[in-house]
Amino acid sequence: MLRSSSTWPATAWRSASLLCIALAMLTGMAQAQSVLRFVPQADLKNTDPIWTTAAVTQTHGFMIYDQLFSEDSKFQQHPQMVDTWSSSKDQLTWTFTLRPGLRFHDGSAVTSADVVASIKRWGTRDTMALKMMAVTDSVEAVNDRTFRIKFKQAWPLVLETLGKPSSNVLFIMKEEYAGKIDGFTQVKANIGSGPFRMIESEWVPGNKVVYEKFKDYKPRSEPADGHAGSKQVNVDRVEWLYIPDQATAMAALQRGEVDVLDKPDFDLAKVMEKDSNIKVEKIPLTFQGYMALNNLWPPFDNQKAREAMLYMVNQKDYVQAIIGQERYYMEFCGALFICGTPNATDVGSEKLKSHDPAKAKALLKEAGYTGYPVVVMDPTDFAVLHAAALVTAQKLREIGVNVDLQAMDWSTLTSRRAEKKDPKAGGWNIFHTWWTHPNMLLPVSHVGLSGDCDKAWFGWPCDTKLQELTKSWTFETDAGKRKQLVTQIQLRGYEYVPYVPFGQWQAPFAYRAELKGMMITPTVTFWRVSKP
Repeated sequence: MLRSSSTWPATAWRSASLLCIALAMLTGMAQAQSVLRFVPQADLKNTDPIWTTAAVTQTHGFMIYDQLFSEDSKFQQHPQMVDTWSSSKDQLTWTFTLRPGLRFHDGSAVTSADVVASIKRWGTRDTMALKMMAVTDSVEAVNDRTFRIKFKQAWPLVLETLGKPSSNVLFIMKEEYAGKIDGFTQVKANIGSGPFRMIESEWVPGNKVVYEKFKDYKPRSEPADGHAGSKQVNVDRVEWLYIPDQATAMAALQRGEVDVLDKPDFDLAKVMEKDSNIKVEKIPLTFQGYMALNNLWPPFDNQKAREAMLYMVNQKDYVQAIIGQERYYMEFCGALFICGTPNATDVGSEKLKSHDPAKAKALLKEAGYTGYPVVVMDPTDFAVLHAAALVTAQKLREIGVNVDLQAMDWSTLTSRRAEKKDPKAGGWNIFHTWWTHPNMLLPVSHVGLSGDCDKAWFGWPCDTKLQELTKSWTFETDAGKRKQLVTQIQLRGYEYVPYVPFGQWQAPFAYRAELKGMMITPTVTFWRVSKP
């Protein structure tokens, strides 16, 4: 408390008064700052969106990085960092020029050297990029703003590959990181050229991540649509608050302590739909549940053991356990390329549809399974995937498998799944995840059907027939023959069994009703949105 004038001299009073005024001004400035508070679906532990495909890391990527091209809500590609581009008549040479004035968060200019390094690094990890790079002759800088890609064989999906909206997204990083750190090692720096910059001094893993509006970001002039167009930021600050307990997160949203809740529990979404202060919408995505099987170690290095999982799974049991509300899920989908899409077919899915535990048990015996522990990683902080892990553990026990159900948080799982070591020494046999339909629509982008061996996604399926069929589809121009190849790829997928689809569903997205301009995009974005 301030002392009375009878004991303080006038100069002290003036100093104290000035201090009060200054504090009041600072308080007013803090109150005037627009802060959006977001509860992500998982804790942000790994921040390199090339090293990992974790959705929370991809969301982080869209905050701080930018793309060369971006996809709109109708799946059309538009330039983002690119200003102009052209291709030769034979489609073997593509030349791109960046928009002027692009800057990284540290103030340095974005150059074509940064782009070239980023493309090359991304090209060692992403499923679609790997196939494009296999027919690429060179990626080179022409000058500070212009770069060129030369192909040995015309690649028919150049813009679609460079602008793909889901993992691994081609985010442009500084050359000093992308050019010196390979795609199998994490880039620790978080310096991009996107609409927000990460305030790493305020990052508390397991609790809070902070981003501020990047004032030197230059949005495009086109209207925002999906991930394309203007990334105009209307808030000063976005705080990610990790709240693992879903009921607590819902209560915080109801009280207005947070503004956005990503993929809330389905039962809680039903409760929030009755609250006039909250909007609950379906994310414009279809999710395919993906049971990853480690193809490197027993028992799933044996095709018969992987086939057994098809007979063991009953999709209806999974979606009822993890989703519950019928309006969000399908009872059965046998299409590896997502039901309801142009490449959807049920061909080959009879094993999955039959649900025959006795057959599953017999196949495991044929595969030589002798009762050793099978490690199932269980992300207890991720409601949907935790429930899926519990269903799988129970079904495995019913067919005689010795289950080692290992509890961990999702962030730990996304690190551990990269381990190729023996499951008895810290590796794994099974984990559950999901993929969204943009990744599963085409053979060339489908991570589960690449068959790319050591370059494949976690589980490392290795199948030359899948590789050959996908390559044939990519360069086939006849629509009818492409459709036939899709059928052959699905048939081979159900023969080789690189993974098991355990269901198809959509997910809810909840936010405070007073927010203006909230876009419901495949990956959560915070440009255009504003608070009153």
